Amino acid sequence: MGGPDSLDAVKPFLQNLFSDRDIIRLGPAFLQKTIASLLINKRLKSVMEAYNLIGGKSPLTDITNAQAKALEGTLKGVKVYVGMRYWHPFIENAIDHALKDGAEWILGLSLYPHYSIATTGSSVKKFDEVIKKYHVDHFCVTSWFKHPLYIDALVEKIQRGLRAFDKKPIVLFSAHSLPEKFIDKGDPYVNEINGTIQAITKKLDIEWRLSYQSKTGPVKWLKPTTEHMLHELADEGVKDLLVVPISFVSDHIETLYEIDILYKDMAQELGINLKRVESLNTSPKFIEALKDIVITNARNEGRL
Repeated sequence: MGGPDSLDAVKPFLQNLFSDRDIIRLGPAFLQKTIASLLINKRLKSVMEAYNLIGGKSPLTDITNAQAKALEGTLKGVKVYVGMRYWHPFIENAIDHALKDGAEWILGLSLYPHYSIATTGSSVKKFDEVIKKYHVDHFCVTSWFKHPLYIDALVEKIQRGLRAFDKKPIVLFSAHSLPEKFIDKGDPYVNEINGTIQAITKKLDIEWRLSYQSKTGPVKWLKPTTEHMLHELADEGVKDLLVVPISFVSDHIETLYEIDILYKDMAQELGINLKRVESLNTSPKFIEALKDIVITNARNEGRL
């Protein structure tokens, strides 16, 4: 997806994001950018304030570059490039760089573990649009929500988070929300989120809930929201809560601001001790998962 690398980049990043009809449809197509601009102007001040609270930019690009460097270090003779959907370095920049370096084939690896047309679908659509201009073999990995090493990496982080409590907490899996109509039309996102949770709970004995965060725009989004779930848990008398950002593999505004600041403050007001599981970022187990995903899929295509 990408993220703004400065406060000045917040507005153009949001413009790119909300102009994509694969992620959210704002009226008829010819009005998409106009409505997007109105929404952005309405929310810009608060969004910039949020980014200011986490260092004046998204750390996503830096983390993704670190993930790419770590992954490349585990692969023999395979170079790794970073391409983002809505901000620099764009997917087209990554493909151009790879081809200038003499790439004979390109594997597009989505860093969204769970497929949705709004995330992986949009990124792969852009990847295909760009790469068809070149005569180079290519293929994509679009979903890996139950990969054993990915599950192991999550379990490791959750176990570490559980040890931070004196008493066993409730575990809240907080996933990025989607417009309900995507799921109604058959998008597998929710099923894949639940698939990941099921794989985790086969390895961990935990009491858990699932909620959705980060909704934006005037459409119906998945429920329950994380805000609603916090109130529901408070009503149940829950005092200790471990939040797992289940659909995220890197820190960015959704973890560092929404969970660590917004939801933590909300939880405190409700009498809940909220802690968050560390994001995967450059976890060695996570990098091993990415390595296995790349090698397995490249071999299936006869490339390694």
